[in-house]
Amino acid sequence: MSTQLIIYTDGAARGNPGPGGYGVVLNWAGKIKELSQGFRLTTNNRMELMAVVEGLKALSRDGLDIVIYSDSSYVVNSVEKGWVFDWVKKGFKDKKNPDLWKEFLLYYKRHRIKFVWVKGHADNPWNNRCDQLATAAADSRHWLVDEGYEREKNGGML
Repeated sequence: MSTQLIIYTDGAARGNPGPGGYGVVLNWAGKIKELSQGFRLTTNNRMELMAVVEGLKALSRDGLDIVIYSDSSYVVNSVEKGWVFDWVKKGFKDKKNPDLWKEFLLYYKRHRIKFVWVKGHADNPWNNRCDQLATAAADSRHWLVDEGYEREKNGGML
């Protein structure tokens, strides 16, 4: 019997757009790994989705049973209600964050993933930890460039 990987994710932006960050906690049979990064200019929804992508990118093998907990209705509903799969069929026409959704789908196909929505800023310690990681990354000023956002914002130029 395989162990289920639990991933908690959160994103934050100081302004929308503004500086932002993501936080991820991966829990594999009690072994905890935390990830976070800040970006100089981005949006909250991008950081919510990037947290999921970066959590999945950190995995060293395929075929895992994964439950991803997120307080982002945008992310959870897009996958669990199948919206993103319709967006693919329509070439992501008029949809935001196609770069991140396409990257997410590459990793999504490699695993068995279920999303669960959790209330943000409530009594879930792992979600709260992700929020701490995301906000600290957004505030750190050790920012990377969210190339997908800045390229889209600037008409294809960085």
